[in-house]
Amino acid sequence: MLNQPPLPAFAVVGAGAVGCYFGGMLARAGYPVTLIGRQTQMEAIATQGLLLDGLHIHERIRLAASTGIAAARAAQVVLFCVKTPDTESAAQALRPHLGPGSVVLSLQNGVDNVQRMYSAARIEAIPAVVYVAAAMVAPGHVRHSGRGDLVVGSAGRAVAAMFEHAGVPCRISENIAADLWAKMVMNSAFNAISALGQARYARMVRSPSTRKLMEQVIVETVSVARAEGVELSEAAMIDAAFELGEAMAEARSSTAQDIARGKRTEIDSLNGYLAGRGVPVPVNETLHRLVKLLEESGREECRHASTP
Repeated sequence: MLNQPPLPAFAVVGAGAVGCYFGGMLARAGYPVTLIGRQTQMEAIATQGLLLDGLHIHERIRLAASTGIAAARAAQVVLFCVKTPDTESAAQALRPHLGPGSVVLSLQNGVDNVQRMYSAARIEAIPAVVYVAAAMVAPGHVRHSGRGDLVVGSAGRAVAAMFEHAGVPCRISENIAADLWAKMVMNSAFNAISALGQARYARMVRSPSTRKLMEQVIVETVSVARAEGVELSEAAMIDAAFELGEAMAEARSSTAQDIARGKRTEIDSLNGYLAGRGVPVPVNETLHRLVKLLEESGREECRHASTP
């Protein structure tokens, strides 16, 4: 029997909940995976493995973990999962460690990360859209509570096949700009309101007053997309948002999770991004400002709590 070629190696840069979930799924399927992230998480994973606590999976998975970006050097595929405020600095740090044939896939919120990566570090990344409810509930422990699929730009067909092999549904998009904006609609409708209301998605979409607020956000977001040359249907986006809320009923938004931990949020790349595009979006602008206030207050409280 002929020897099978080795499976491509992956590195996950910014291995939080999203990176750990998809990295864990790939490792579970036999792909060599190195997670690169914060010390507390990586130390736990290096010593105990990653506990993947999912809807249908509860396994401890052994894979490499590091705090240094140089660990990406051996990877043929890099999953770029850093928070949007760190896009430029992380891209610049990653650039020297990429091989000539390395593929970089952006698994981030927002619509402009690929352009920002290229401007900052001349990295030609492939855009992807992520739909997953996941949270790090303890060091080395990722809990998956909803969906877990990807949409990848047409340049990423080979990587999409690897995800499918790992049990991750992955659709190829011939119009990834529209898919990125559709995800922006979802993020804008859920993230800020979930954080401000301390609510899971199910409670949001089952509340008549909150549904009305979400509809206003969606109409504004679609208007910005259209101004950017991307045509979306308001009615279709509203229906999709409410369906998403039921499909990810137990999810809290990443913004809500960041606020709870006193961390910087991605709100500037979500509702805040929309507020800066020259199209009137008063509801999005209000949500952005309220989340910024909450974020600043939370970080201030964390600083005071850590002061002896």
